[in-house]
Amino acid sequence: MPNRSRRHLCLTFLGASLPWRAWGAFNFWNSEYTASRSELQAMIATRFPLSQRYAQIVTVALTDPQLALNAAANRAAVTARVSIASPLLSAGQVRGTVALSSALSYDPVLRALRLDQPKAERLELQGVGGADAARLRQIGGLVAQELLQGQVLRTFTPEELSFGRKTCEIGDITVLDDGIRVQLK
Repeated sequence: MPNRSRRHLCLTFLGASLPWRAWGAFNFWNSEYTASRSELQAMIATRFPLSQRYAQIVTVALTDPQLALNAAANRAAVTARVSIASPLLSAGQVRGTVALSSALSYDPVLRALRLDQPKAERLELQGVGGADAARLRQIGGLVAQELLQGQVLRTFTPEELSFGRKTCEIGDITVLDDGIRVQLK
């Protein structure tokens, strides 16, 4: 069976097996699924707070993620509150905001759309300046990137990607202004 016909057949059966509320995100004519920014925001918010120790003396924590989408760069962006705690800091803890941008990838084993190679674009800290601020921004940015690497934005259920013995695969991933579209094959 030609690839296009197999995909159409898979999506036709897939549409018959989905609950009515999920149909809106699937475009069966174009073989694609679009997750809205608000849907993705709700999903990523459930995975926070995140924290990690660095060099056994610094703890970086991220809370309150806000997802933005950059269609022109085909990247997702996450802005979060950051706190950096260490016994070496006179105040014990510094707070601020970190903004990261990230490519996206698909994990076929977990059926998950993930952040891939996030990059800290900006880290603003309150109440600290000079060389200390520069070092803390470097550490905070590095740890924030590690914390967001591989974070799941959307997981597909087996029912969303299969009908009977037929399973659809995720192809191209495209960031839109108000959502993320994945091609179904």
